[in-house]
Amino acid sequence: MAVIVDYDAGNLRSVQRACDEVGLTATISDDPKTIRRADRIIFPGVGAAGSAMRSIRKSGVDVALRQAFQAGVPILGICLGLQISLEFSEEDNQTTLGFLPGNVCRFQLDGPDLKIPHMGWNGVTWNLPPDDPMRRELTDGDQFYFVHSYHVENEDERLSLMKTNYGYPFTSGLSYENCFATQFHPEKSQAKGLQIYRNFLEKIP
Repeated sequence: MAVIVDYDAGNLRSVQRACDEVGLTATISDDPKTIRRADRIIFPGVGAAGSAMRSIRKSGVDVALRQAFQAGVPILGICLGLQISLEFSEEDNQTTLGFLPGNVCRFQLDGPDLKIPHMGWNGVTWNLPPDDPMRRELTDGDQFYFVHSYHVENEDERLSLMKTNYGYPFTSGLSYENCFATQFHPEKSQAKGLQIYRNFLEKIP
């Protein structure tokens, strides 16, 4: 059973439709017991770190997610789901879930041509070898859809799977133990985004 975590912070139906496209049946739930029983978890999100953390703490989803991570359940984090899986976010000065090492900071950009949020299509450069299952059918330069004002910093460079340039290079994908996470939205990224879901489904039986 796959579960898409519901904490009032994302277009969950789009994520569910993307799962359907690749043959992954996924239930949307905000119930900690359901999340703890999941065989794999998709943790999406848009919005602000502070309100997101208040929501998941109130429901007990924060504890369920940590327990699932510690139990080795495969987790796919998306956008805000990536950011609040880290240890701290400058957005709202928020202590976050902490099962991924690293912090989140606001873009510091120079020049009138670069605006915050970083919104739209942008390419990635992979740090994974071409034969890695998460990179199957994906190459350097593939375009994905981003919407964010904050990005990962201070992570262990060995965990950085993808880089994207917006004024300067930033980490657009992380992998740590059983968690794979992207700053972009695969569900909004057409065929290449669906391949991310497909690879996540097939990487870990």
